[in-house]
Amino acid sequence: MAATARKLTSREKAAVLMIAVGKNHAAQVYKHLSEEEIATLTLAITTTSKVTQEEKNAVLNEFYETALAQKFISEGGLDYARSVLNKALGEAKANEILGKLTETLQVRPFEYVRKADPSQVVHLVANENPQTVALLLSYLEPAKAASVLSALPGDMQVDVVTRMASMESVIPEYIREVEMIFEQRLAKMGMSDQTSVGGIEAVVNIINNVDRGTEKFILETLDMLDAELSESIKRSMFVFEDITKLSNQAIQTVLKQVEQSDIAIALKGATDEVKNFIMSNLSKRLQEMIKDDLDVMGPMKMRDVEDAQQKIVNAVRTLEESGEIIVSRGDGSDVLL
Repeated sequence: MAATARKLTSREKAAVLMIAVGKNHAAQVYKHLSEEEIATLTLAITTTSKVTQEEKNAVLNEFYETALAQKFISEGGLDYARSVLNKALGEAKANEILGKLTETLQVRPFEYVRKADPSQVVHLVANENPQTVALLLSYLEPAKAASVLSALPGDMQVDVVTRMASMESVIPEYIREVEMIFEQRLAKMGMSDQTSVGGIEAVVNIINNVDRGTEKFILETLDMLDAELSESIKRSMFVFEDITKLSNQAIQTVLKQVEQSDIAIALKGATDEVKNFIMSNLSKRLQEMIKDDLDVMGPMKMRDVEDAQQKIVNAVRTLEESGEIIVSRGDGSDVLL
């Protein structure tokens, strides 16, 4: 007589899913989890007993159906998802899947707006107040939000960033009202608990994606308007002037990833402290070559200098994300024990 299949908890299903997809795919999933979620999931995986092929298949199938339903809901709402799933899987199975989702699945607001290109979004918020713009940008992908933020007037950029950083929760009714207004505008252009949005992390993700000039303007203006907020944001991100906080080994690793011409151009607009730090971590031969480049280099556009500096910053961020270097944040989190 066949053994009765175990009824797995949600945590056990997550563990089985990670085991079933293999370590490479599981590693990609881990990149999107918080430290607490990683700890919880890792514990579940380590305490999971032997999993049968039947259980693996059941979990993978449930995950696929759930992801499929989420996709249909995002594209056209719950009714659209129900209609498509009815045709694909039958009414009974569709009701089962959507029944599980209604309690646990939340469709992120502004889905319709997220499909628009940045220029459309800029036009959409042109006459909106900073609070509404801050709400919308909190829900956009960082790269798209950065494009929109960069296109806003300078004084509004800082106002929006300040409001995003101080935003903690917004009532769902207000979010839905704003969402409906934006959807109607985009259409004309051709195209129960509070919900947590914004915060320092959202601001940092966006500023990390804007160009060097916009980043510099926002942070310098915030220094004057709200020094404490500005410092909180800087602690969570890395800017060009922070180069000197790197260890000699780290900056040497970074500079190997950057073209010699970009290093020379970046130094054109660097402070003496940054310039000396970078030069001291180059080989004697490369130092001489860059000095020669600087001697014959004519006047440079500020934008070109900032772009070169941004390339170095991007190299730092990439190497930090991969774990190849450690960037001091000044909060004690980088202390080695």
